[in-house]
Amino acid sequence: MAAPALFAAWIALAGISGCGTPGAPLPPSLHLPQPASDLSATRAGNQVTLRWTNPKKTTDHQTIAPIAGQIEALICRASTDLQQPNPTKDSACQPLQTLSVLPGKQTVFSDTLPSALASGAPRPLFYTVELLNQRGRSAGPSAPAEALAGAAPPPIQDFFAQPRADGVALGWQADGSKAPVRLHRRLLTPAPPKHSDSAFGQQPAEPLERDLMVDAPGKRSTSGAKTEALDTDIRFGQHYEYTAQRVVFASIGGKKLELDGAISAPVLVDTTDRFPPAIPRGLAAVFSATTGSANSINSIDLSWEPDTETDLAGYIVYRSEDGHIWQRISPPQPVLVPAYQDTRVLSGHTYYYAVSSIDQSGNESQRSVPTTESVPANP
Repeated sequence: MAAPALFAAWIALAGISGCGTPGAPLPPSLHLPQPASDLSATRAGNQVTLRWTNPKKTTDHQTIAPIAGQIEALICRASTDLQQPNPTKDSACQPLQTLSVLPGKQTVFSDTLPSALASGAPRPLFYTVELLNQRGRSAGPSAPAEALAGAAPPPIQDFFAQPRADGVALGWQADGSKAPVRLHRRLLTPAPPKHSDSAFGQQPAEPLERDLMVDAPGKRSTSGAKTEALDTDIRFGQHYEYTAQRVVFASIGGKKLELDGAISAPVLVDTTDRFPPAIPRGLAAVFSATTGSANSINSIDLSWEPDTETDLAGYIVYRSEDGHIWQRISPPQPVLVPAYQDTRVLSGHTYYYAVSSIDQSGNESQRSVPTTESVPANP
């Protein structure tokens, strides 16, 4: 009986020394929110907009309750880099405001610069956000986000947008400023499918937002309005919103930073297609006779230069026997290729031909320059 007793004792000892043994006690959580990791600063005019995402967890990976009052954000501004060694008294961060923020949500804060920071030459400006728990403690401020102090370029005046056959013309009042202009376009029409089909293939989905930089003053249009830019990358049947702002670039400490002017009031544009496509060019007509086993087949073969417009639906072919009264001879559906064969011709007759383009909105161009061809009396 001694062996079973010894075995039982060994089992009991193994149980005591196994993985169930409690480890060292964990320290209590300090409930310090993780610092904001994506702080950004964007200036427009005399306003600097800060954006960041509040954390969902503490520094020791505890989940923060998603209710108000759990985190406060202390926003600071400084005129020198807070991460530089041996900071001076001028580099002290100036508290701007303390906000109650929600865990896991993005926060947006706007800082109106005082006149001292909104004038003079471009110079660096730094912002930090320090996230505090309910006891006012934190894990330290975020990495600084950099903007530029100094005089912003003047705002855009009398901004306008006008749809044309070749795009959207954009303009504003000339005031002598040499600063480049950023035009921002936003698509307001509900998002289309990833690819839109047309008779000539698929078009890629249109981007929801697009920027266009204008570096030099534009030319005065025939109407007298100051047209600075033409957005040719548009699609008809869409609704767009345009804004404009001047931009100054400055190199500070080896970094290329922007000092942006105020954003103009938005202008809405409806690009309903009321513009016909280009008139076909290069129309040529050639008589041909095909000899078969029974009778020969006479025809006149037409060809012309292809139209490259993205909303083209096809072509319409017209014929006249006197050059004055025209009749459509192509089918009800547009001809998809820049060629057509007229087989309804008679020996000894002369025919006049013209071609027009039609787009997907039903806008038809004027007829092309006519061409003529004759069918020999005895081919």
